[in-house]
Amino acid sequence: MDGDGTRDARGTQADPVPRPAAPREGSALPPMPPVPPGAPPRPDGSAFLAWLRAPRPQAAPGVWRFGHRPRPEQEPELIPARQLLSGALIAFLVGWLVWSLLWNGYLGGWWVLPLELFTPDSWREGNDRVGNAVLWYSYYTLIAAAIALAVGRIGRWGEVWRRYGPPAWRPAAPVAERPPAPEEDAAEWPQLRQAGAHEAAERLAAEARAGLMRDVDHARIGRAWQAVRSGRHSIAAFTAAVLRDGSAACPHPSGARDLPVRNARHDLLTGQVRLGTTADDPRNPYQYRGAGLALDPELLGTSLLAVGPAGSGKTGTVIRPLAESLCLHALAGRAAVVVVGAAGAGLGPAESYDVVVRVGHPESVHDLDLYGGTTDPDEAAAILAEALVGDLVDPHPGSDSRRSTTVLAQLLGPFHAVHGRFPSVPELRGLLDGAPGPLAALRRALTDTGQEPLLRELDARERQMAHPGDVGTVLADRIALLDRPAFAAFFDTSGRTRPFSLRALDHPVRVRIDLPPRGHADASRILARLVLAQFTAGVTVREDRSLFACLLLDDAAGVVTPEAVRGIQRLRSAGAGAVLTLRTLDDVARPLRGPLLGATGCRMALSGLTPWDGQDFAEVWGKEWTETRDVTDRQIIAETPAGKAVHMLRRVITGQAPTARAVTVRQVERERWSASELAHAVPPGHAVLSLTSVQGEHAPPLLVDLRG
Repeated sequence: MDGDGTRDARGTQADPVPRPAAPREGSALPPMPPVPPGAPPRPDGSAFLAWLRAPRPQAAPGVWRFGHRPRPEQEPELIPARQLLSGALIAFLVGWLVWSLLWNGYLGGWWVLPLELFTPDSWREGNDRVGNAVLWYSYYTLIAAAIALAVGRIGRWGEVWRRYGPPAWRPAAPVAERPPAPEEDAAEWPQLRQAGAHEAAERLAAEARAGLMRDVDHARIGRAWQAVRSGRHSIAAFTAAVLRDGSAACPHPSGARDLPVRNARHDLLTGQVRLGTTADDPRNPYQYRGAGLALDPELLGTSLLAVGPAGSGKTGTVIRPLAESLCLHALAGRAAVVVVGAAGAGLGPAESYDVVVRVGHPESVHDLDLYGGTTDPDEAAAILAEALVGDLVDPHPGSDSRRSTTVLAQLLGPFHAVHGRFPSVPELRGLLDGAPGPLAALRRALTDTGQEPLLRELDARERQMAHPGDVGTVLADRIALLDRPAFAAFFDTSGRTRPFSLRALDHPVRVRIDLPPRGHADASRILARLVLAQFTAGVTVREDRSLFACLLLDDAAGVVTPEAVRGIQRLRSAGAGAVLTLRTLDDVARPLRGPLLGATGCRMALSGLTPWDGQDFAEVWGKEWTETRDVTDRQIIAETPAGKAVHMLRRVITGQAPTARAVTVRQVERERWSASELAHAVPPGHAVLSLTSVQGEHAPPLLVDLRG
């Protein structure tokens, strides 16, 4: 057994997954996962076992679960220090006064009645002075303890002790965790033992104790075991693979067992990557304050939109950690990831990816399939039309994507029928320009091959070209942006190059697509729309939707179209998600801003946002009921001469007129985050992030420190 079922090619797959050659035998042992906080590195497997056995309690969406200590859902009432100390002192004085009155007999002898009722007279009036003294002083101690207990509760002495006593002087000691039972210890692989695979469990447990297993190995073998449980592979094949290769069993097609470098904190046991720390701010729910903020496929499955100006940290603190995390998930057989960004954006080294497409770079090993790997002319026409003219949302004749799809289908269908492939960029440009030579040659080829019924498509295309405002002119102008010397070696359809198709997302593949460098901004936007259109079209027809597929698109300016928004809405049910970043919402057409924010379940507003962008976020986040206090000071008017004298003396001492304070408590509805707060109250390096999981769990907008 060499895979878990998510890596193996299926009969419906058009193109195989590119698999870089990487020898399995003799390869260096991958680096260890991050050591748990406070634990020194050790040469044996104790560091890995400590990480594996660390507590990960269930928590609210977005909370970093590794070592998390849950907090109450409601914030406890915090008494001001002055009020707390003064109340404790007054309670002590009251208790002292009560004890003095009892001791000196000013309150009568009723307080000794319980002693007289429950003890014989001989105990109190006998000649044994020592016994009488013990009895009476024991009773005095009991009464004093009762008084101290009563005034201690009234004066909150326990709170004073916890806040200012010795418990507050020393740091909190870590709670000793109970060693897990064998049937609960993840390092012993109890799920394998319960199913009868004892030999495989023993081999994996021994390698974990010996320090030969890493977090990616544990996650990858766990994924392979899921394939066994689902029936895609037999338990005998799984056991044989584990006994043969140990923790290196069920490898990724690349043979890699880890990334060459990690820059973020990952926990593959929960699938999370830590992005920062939730700020200790009153606007955050109490259970989130001070907790780590993390994302996982359960949250990315609803898609994420991050908006912030240049330099706010979209690439370094959002895209890069997520790309790193999803690449680790891909090595574990859990995910397929496509990362799209400008050349030199720092989206991770090439060694972290299986396929690197560098459009416009002469040394690029892989090419990009312009038609998404499909052989259906109508599907290819729809994808290409979305890339070329999908951003034209004004009432221009060329903005109708359905007309553009029809025009492209009229040319792609006959061409594919004759040549068995789709046209290259220069060939398609010649057909769209309406030059007589290419159209006449295509007509003769159709006649020679007996494809006369398709001549009607060419006849319709030639009739439309004669009308003013033909959409073919717009398509020809857009495809001309890709018909440049810099792209001459790309988008080849003759089979001479190695084109990558997003149809390969049936496999745990890691892909990075570098868009053309400066000077080709329009071409970069066309290619970004092309990748997004191919992604949304490809992931919805996958057979295995348990393999999470994610597209990370750094700088989606000019990419969001009506069809793209509809495609993002379909990703959630297809086991996929998209992460888009924008400098400003002005990069999206006004009619699409609301639908885009509604289609994404996770929304992030970074520091430096403009007020008009903040207004869109404030509207989508809505309002909440909150308690407000209105304090009114009313001047007190004295009626008697003595009262006037007292008021005059108080004014001389305090400098203020005597007032009576009235407090009104109301429930009002206010915005969770207003546009002004988003524009001016978010500190540098912070962001406001709301989350939604694929199960429908919500996290309100949280102020997050992305530097923590």
